[in-house]
Amino acid sequence: MLVLGDRNFYSYQAWQQAVATGAALLWRVSASLTLPVLEWLPDGSFRSVLINPTVRGRRREQLLAAAEAGDELDPAQAMLVRVVEYMIDNRPGGGELFCLITTLVDHEFAAAVELAAAYAQRWEIELSFDEIEIHQTGGDRVLRSRTPELVKQEIWSLLLTHYAIRHVMKDAADTVGTDPDDLSFIRSYRAIRRQVPNQAGFSP
Repeated sequence: MLVLGDRNFYSYQAWQQAVATGAALLWRVSASLTLPVLEWLPDGSFRSVLINPTVRGRRREQLLAAAEAGDELDPAQAMLVRVVEYMIDNRPGGGELFCLITTLVDHEFAAAVELAAAYAQRWEIELSFDEIEIHQTGGDRVLRSRTPELVKQEIWSLLLTHYAIRHVMKDAADTVGTDPDDLSFIRSYRAIRRQVPNQAGFSP
């Protein structure tokens, strides 16, 4: 599993806890985060080390030297990462530097350009939130349920309905050999609503 994170979620402690789960991580961090270059890799990324900000002075220098030498590090103090940096220059006001850190240290397993593309896909979750919150529920609608259990049930129903709509869109896209992202959620939603009185197209 590759867990993506926006730059507002990074802290050394959060990264340490996420690494401990065993999932592969790809998080954006602030471009101002200190990431020393330990080794440049053929795909343009580089090996670096995160050092716990509570570690200061001479101990920081020792940890950096240990990382450069390839010594084993105590995760409570320092952790090796791979860094992918790139510019997005098609925005008003000039370019924006994107800085990603990842636990995927093998550049042959996951090249820098693939990781950058994967991070760009993260923004699609924002589209899903919009589809559920605005188009599917009508925007300002408040949940109707009056008890915690019924609120959970109503939220599950919204999520399952969204999944069902997206599943129908995927099947339609596969039929014509296109990307589901090329289809309109709103048009699909309306088309499915018109079919609701008819026989269900899939098992509940």
